[in-house]
Amino acid sequence: MLPLETLIQQLINGLSLGSVYALIAVGYSLVYSVLLFSNFAHGGFLVIGGYICYFALRAGGMNIWLASLAALVGSGLSAIIVERLAYRPIRERTPVTLYMLIASMGMSIVIENIFVVTVGGRFRALPPVIPTNPVNFFGLATTSAFDILSLVTAVVFLVGLQIFLVKTKWGLAIRAASYNLKTAGLMGVNVNRLIAIVFFVAGLLAGVGGIFLSVRYTLYPQLGMITTKAFVAAVIGGLGSLPGAVVGSLILGLAEMLTAGFISSQFRDLVVFGILIVTLIVRPTGLFGKSVGEKV
Repeated sequence: MLPLETLIQQLINGLSLGSVYALIAVGYSLVYSVLLFSNFAHGGFLVIGGYICYFALRAGGMNIWLASLAALVGSGLSAIIVERLAYRPIRERTPVTLYMLIASMGMSIVIENIFVVTVGGRFRALPPVIPTNPVNFFGLATTSAFDILSLVTAVVFLVGLQIFLVKTKWGLAIRAASYNLKTAGLMGVNVNRLIAIVFFVAGLLAGVGGIFLSVRYTLYPQLGMITTKAFVAAVIGGLGSLPGAVVGSLILGLAEMLTAGFISSQFRDLVVFGILIVTLIVRPTGLFGKSVGEKV
């Protein structure tokens, strides 16, 4: 394959992977912007979405559209349940967000082990309902239909999220809460309902990522660990900044694929976390982040 063809192919692959990271990273940043803590149970919602889609296809006999809808609703509702059971009691007792961070680590392990105990730890492949056949990209390179589909799907959901945040009443409330949650509550916003909506949206986006990552890497209970990369992307872009989460994710996706294509796949993580360290040294708040008080 010619170097130009390889470059174009790896760029498309990188944008595809980065767009899936973006869906997950935006969920991280959305929760962080409102509650000021990093929800490390976010990977669990990804796994829940993947397993719901898998069993809906295998056991339920659904088509990919209904299975995906069930996965998105299920992952969104699971996020609400986790917030209600694990985070709200802590939030109502203390303003220190460190305790919610610790609780999120515990919930991540709980969700992972629930799947290990109930469905087993073996790797599962989703039925071949999402196209993965080669596609000629305008005669310049050959890529996978899956990469094109995941990129387009991510763009659709991210644009939809932006419209929701800009054009709806609850979107305006979320943006207000991202500046000051207490003030938004004093202005008449139902804080508990707003936080539930934030978690539902974040869980839904994680569910989309879970479906595509299950196709890319197969499905297993520890798949949620891959959200570490999305968290890194959110940090690079600036925690709490949704545009920053998208830009950071695309940077990471491109860095991974270009490293794998032109150097070695063994150096992918080295490059990714190297970018993280350099970013924190040069600009600790990330590319689009603002200097804030203590947040975890």
